[in-house]
This record gives sequence, structure tokens and C-alpha cells, in this order.
Amino acid sequence: MVIDWFYTLHGIKKWMQDEEATALIEAAFLLPPMMTLLMGVYDLGNGIALGQKTISASQIAADLIARDRTVNSAQVENIIDAAELAFTPYNLTDFGIDIASVSFNAAQQPVVLWRQTRNMTPNTDAVASVSGLAPQGEGMIIVTVVYKYHPFFSKPVVGEIGFEEVAFTRGRRSPTVTWE
Repeated sequence: MVIDWFYTLHGIKKWMQDEEATALIEAAFLLPPMMTLLMGVYDLGNGIALGQKTISASQIAADLIARDRTVNSAQVENIIDAAELAFTPYNLTDFGIDIASVSFNAAQQPVVLWRQTRNMTPNTDAVASVSGLAPQGEGMIIVTVVYKYHPFFSKPVVGEIGFEEVAFTRGRRSPTVTWE
């Protein structure tokens, strides 16, 4: 079998100069980085939305607690449900909330009057952080909301992302909000 080098080299040269498939080759090179960017923007957008929803949920719960002089377990459960609604349409399995009502003693140290916690450990650091902020007899409501976000595409790279927001407020009708 004899190879005609003239025709072979001519065919290779013609194939190299052919520009008909250039767009396909460029698309093949650009598709993986573009898809990576698209997936990253999707996860980033969800992360930003969940961060904002964490802030909203903590402020909603704090505001609703501050409206009354006393609360009971049914009212607090309704308030927790309202905070959960701030996360619609996201999954609530990784949602946690800690609500504490504190009063300040003579040494201006916070004393927890009552506390409700769901799906998280109580945030004792937030209670300790208000030490010395108010005179004896005054009070404060401290609401901590946590959410663990599991990115859909970038989870193997960044893992789980935790959001935590603490809202501090004072009672509207009385210095402290007590348990009924």
C-alpha cells in the first residue's frame, strides 16, 4: 500500500484552513466554564436569599414577642410558625430558633425570665452580650435564628453554609415580657 504524501499533506492543510467548525470548537471550550458560572450564580443567589430570610425571621419573631406584656406557649408557637413562614419556599429541616426574654437585676446583669428553643442549642452568648445595657427592672427580648444552607451544585466544594442572626428588642407595652 502506497501512501501519496502529496494528497495527504494537502488534505491536512485544507482541514486546518477550514473554518466551518470553528464555532462548534469554541462552544465546546466555553461550555464547561459557562455552566460552572451558571451553577455558581444559582447557589450564590439562593445563599443571598436565605441570608435575608434569616434576618427577616429573627426580626419578625422579636417584633411579635415585643407587642405583648405576657405570652404563653400557644402564642410563642404561633410566633415561631410566623418566623418559619419567612423561609417559604425553602426547606425548614435546617431552621432553628431561640427566643429568650431577659430582665436586668441590680448589678445590671441579664436574668432569663423564660426561653423557648427549637432545633438548636440556646444562644447563651447573646444573653451574656447584653450585660450592663439597662438598669434594674428593664428587660429585653433576644431572638436567634439559625439556618444551614446546603448548596445544590457547589456543596462538594464549599460544604454547608451556616447563617445566624440575632435580633434584640425591648417590650412595647412593658419593660419585660413575662410568661403567662
